[in-house]
Amino acid sequence: MPAPINTLKQRLAREEVLHGIWLGLADPYAAEIAATAGFDWLLIDGEHAPNDIRSISAQLAVIAGKGPAPVVRLRNDDPAGIKQALDIGAQTLLIPMIEDAGQAERALRATRYPPEGIRGVGSALARASGFAAIPDYLTTANDQISLILQVESRAGMAALDDILAVEGVDGVFIGPSDLAADMGFLGQAGHPEVKAAVLDGLRRIRAAGRAAGVLVIDPAFLAECRAAGANFLGVGIDVTLYAQALRRLASEVGRQIGAI
Repeated sequence: MPAPINTLKQRLAREEVLHGIWLGLADPYAAEIAATAGFDWLLIDGEHAPNDIRSISAQLAVIAGKGPAPVVRLRNDDPAGIKQALDIGAQTLLIPMIEDAGQAERALRATRYPPEGIRGVGSALARASGFAAIPDYLTTANDQISLILQVESRAGMAALDDILAVEGVDGVFIGPSDLAADMGFLGQAGHPEVKAAVLDGLRRIRAAGRAAGVLVIDPAFLAECRAAGANFLGVGIDVTLYAQALRRLASEVGRQIGAI
């Protein structure tokens, strides 16, 4: 019996357009609710959200079988962190702050068992192998791991073509907020120069035959990104959606009560 099929990897390879949201509440119950909403994928954020390996593991468990594919963003490209995320059952990883082809190659090798890579062998005690219930896991796991690299700096954008030349990388995700900051436009992800850089990057990614990802909240710019070829679309963040809904309700009810 082989490793579980990574349906997200398959769908991206077919060039389907998929949309999802960031999970930053770091709570399994909230993740389970999001898993019923109809998104194609849900990203468990281990970079900026208060997640640790246990909370990520718990969210993977409640998302499983609900429909959306789970994606785990780690805090960096540390091979030990990558190994642990894969062992708890993540099959699609988003690795932030990639700035050159060498870094991309190291991240890729960290996701693969030897001889293709350096992933440590500990699957017998891991969810990834069904706790040793999948006899062919070690020999089939490599093919089901999907690696998406996040480029979000001027250095990364300058090296984008070299990063895209690394075989085995499934996609590249552009981070507009960090890119804006690095370009001198802190807090201005919608600045025209930032938008132009993002759109140029998305076109280059798709021209290389890779999945092109971006997180965009503005509907107008989302349409531009889609026209540029983006097919791995982040369209929201649970934290901000929750906060906005609460503030809107508080404001609306406050006005209503005040008018009585």
